[in-house]
Amino acid sequence: MLIPQLVAHRGYPRHYPENTLIGLEAAIAAGARFVEVDVQLSRDRVPVLFHDRDLKRLCGVSGKVHDLHYEELWHLRVAERGRFGDRFRDVHITRLAELGHLLIRHPEVTAFIELKRSSLERFGVESLLTLVRRSLKPALDRCVLISYSLEALLAARRHGWTRLGAVIDRWDEHRQELVAEIDPAFLFCDVDGLPRDGHLGIDGMKLVVFEVADTPLALALAARGVDFIETFAVGEMLQEFSRLAPSG
Repeated sequence: MLIPQLVAHRGYPRHYPENTLIGLEAAIAAGARFVEVDVQLSRDRVPVLFHDRDLKRLCGVSGKVHDLHYEELWHLRVAERGRFGDRFRDVHITRLAELGHLLIRHPEVTAFIELKRSSLERFGVESLLTLVRRSLKPALDRCVLISYSLEALLAARRHGWTRLGAVIDRWDEHRQELVAEIDPAFLFCDVDGLPRDGHLGIDGMKLVVFEVADTPLALALAARGVDFIETFAVGEMLQEFSRLAPSG
């Protein structure tokens, strides 16, 4: 039985606000050795961890990350009150640099850093690449740059980034000429965009499938050639896999 490796998708969202330092720390404490985060820029170009274009779902206020200065973002809280009530009322928006420091403390962990298209559109590829590199410099060797924007990944390749991952919604998109030109080490694909059956492995690429929290499905995907499963429930799935792994 093939058991895939797990990627903690935005930290540990089943129990903590997503893309937060507390959630990432909890995922690592649960045994995660791979984490994935989303990166956007504040108005004054501070890289922060945030998925949505709008602040409403996570912070309960209107507006966009890139419309506020970092000092304004600092005073918001990523409480996800709709799910957690007041439990995380003191959790702030995490800077990318804080993830860099976390990785220094946990050299066994690799981070997938997703460049969000909203910030690429607003600030440009060159600016975002420069600021991300600067924030992660102490732990850059354990970071993989990923994005839906193949143009951004190609620019990153041309600027010396060697660890890259392309993100696609549908399996047939991996045949795009830009994907071949980027030559990514990782290919991320939405589970809903996969073909129903058949082998999925691609020579020279590690395949990561998101979002999966079902152990039988994860094992079935591994049998088809999937290397990594990205999940919001990393602790629970690690426990399931540990029970399945042969002893001794």
